[in-house]
Amino acid sequence: MSDLYAGIDLGGTKVACALGNTEDGIVARTTIPTNSWEGSDRVLERIADAVGGLVQETGKRPKAAAMGVPGLADLQEGVTKLLPNLPGKWEGVDVRGGLQPRLECPVYLLNDVRSATLAEFTFGRKRQVDTMALFAVGTGIGGGVVIGGELRLGPLGQAGELGHQIVVPDGPLCGCGNRGCLEALASGTAITSEAVRLLIGGECPRLHELTGGDASKVDAGKVGEAAAGGDESMRWVLERAGYYIGIAACNVIVTIHPELVVIGGGVARVGDLLLEPIRRTVAERLYMMPVEDIRIEPSVLGGDAGMLGALACAEGDGLIGAA
Repeated sequence: MSDLYAGIDLGGTKVACALGNTEDGIVARTTIPTNSWEGSDRVLERIADAVGGLVQETGKRPKAAAMGVPGLADLQEGVTKLLPNLPGKWEGVDVRGGLQPRLECPVYLLNDVRSATLAEFTFGRKRQVDTMALFAVGTGIGGGVVIGGELRLGPLGQAGELGHQIVVPDGPLCGCGNRGCLEALASGTAITSEAVRLLIGGECPRLHELTGGDASKVDAGKVGEAAAGGDESMRWVLERAGYYIGIAACNVIVTIHPELVVIGGGVARVGDLLLEPIRRTVAERLYMMPVEDIRIEPSVLGGDAGMLGALACAEGDGLIGAA
């Protein structure tokens, strides 16, 4: 068997771990609850135990490990800087120092959406494209870009924050503190907020039926279901989100001219209700290059993207030399 690497995808509710490589894919995998309230030390200890179980299963210890983290990290030092959805925000947590002695191999960090971008390129698209962009549309909107076959990270590992480009000057307040960011206009949170407003106004009978009129039960999946079931107002909500993502995609396309734009994340599961307005907007608003040469497609990896990207990162020695 070829050398194995450990890929870890740290989430707010669960941690996915795998052993594998870019040739064979995932060889062994497991998922554990994050139980983040136990504190970072205990979470790292249980991650090490989970990877240890995979080592016993395969009989091979990983040559290196990488973890995708939901937020900001010092990639050089292996220390998290801000993971906003975890208790304590993991400010200054020495992940490398906590895992490396236990795993007995080098440990690297990468933002989770940049990790997903790397996975889409390495496992899903490498033979097809040289340059691509990923929009991960979930509770927020993350992103990543590959240019000339390399994941672009920038000096702080933050290049590719596509959800925080300004698409409406003086638009709604974003969680980052700015106004008019794509995330504030087209994320799952923004879609849900607009749907709740229309639900309260009595303008979406199918959504009312699906939720019993309970605003707390509204999410992007329910919006998609209601739109498919005939709620024109919910179709409009998704059209509006797709329009803004399309505008953002145009900005990225004229900047790096990718062959492919991938739409991933949980909200993308609504399918063509979101994808078609994105494609239509790009076709209508982009004039500087041939639109027919640029594919806009859904993720091919789904929920495994973060874990697979971490595998690729580990095999690439933490992407040494990535710009």
